[in-house]
Amino acid sequence: MMKKEIFPITLILILALSRLIPHPPNFTPIIAVAILSGYFFKNLYFSFLVLIASMVIADFFIGFYDNMFVVYLSLMLITFTFYRAGSKLNYKSLFLFSLFGSLIFFVITNFGVWALGNLYEKNLKGLIDCYILAIPFFGNTFLSTLIFAYPSIFIYKSLPAWSGSR
Repeated sequence: MMKKEIFPITLILILALSRLIPHPPNFTPIIAVAILSGYFFKNLYFSFLVLIASMVIADFFIGFYDNMFVVYLSLMLITFTFYRAGSKLNYKSLFLFSLFGSLIFFVITNFGVWALGNLYEKNLKGLIDCYILAIPFFGNTFLSTLIFAYPSIFIYKSLPAWSGSR
């Protein structure tokens, strides 16, 4: 394995494993992982592999759940979106990337909860109720993405041995 990939892999595994410690609902590093994996790696498939491996490892300990496919699909879409925009990543754009990534996750996963679950009526009112009741979770998702992404990118950019990898 190349030396420049050691830090990003270690960082992503640490962030993914941090899902195992007690935390508020949806307050995890996973959106930050999805956004930054596109920045850290030059290979999109490697970005997918690291993200999915991190999720599967954490989910093995947390427990597998009904809407896993929807969650994983949304994370892969976020990774794909920001892989394309990775060269434009900076401290200013990271805020917008975090907001947009959190919105992608919110829209897709809550649609999955509505479509595949039994908590809401299968009509427009049920869909709207699902999204309205999920708003507090969006706040945690966005805040945690910012909290995990900024220090990660700062550390990555401040270490000269790794910052030239993109």
